[in-house]
Amino acid sequence: QVQLMEFGGGSVQAGGSLRLSCKASTYSTHMAWFHQAPGKEREGVAGISGAVGDPRYADSVRGRFTISRDSPKNMVYLQMDSLKSEDTGVYYCASGVRASLRESDFRYWGQGVQVNVSS
Repeated sequence: QVQLMEFGGGSVQAGGSLRLSCKASTYSTHMAWFHQAPGKEREGVAGISGAVGDPRYADSVRGRFTISRDSPKNMVYLQMDSLKSEDTGVYYCASGVRASLRESDFRYWGQGVQVNVSS
């Protein structure tokens, strides 16, 4: 099993930035961040595979969000810039079995952190 813990959420004005962090209990090849907006289904926004990188992004965040990892520390990060009100919601860190942004490919989940973007 992989235990995941996110931190770094909070409130920010539109156009601002936040950095989310995820601490994993062990190294996992395929990691991702998911976003669940109020009243909507959870969707993958950024993923990363391998010790070096190979990032992938949803169209909604490409160019604004950056995923990275520090493999020796079992940490994954999500730098969120140019935040929009629609980025509001709960962000989950997840460990999966393949390089994708599909929820069904991810087996282990953190508890989530709240991000509020005010316009």
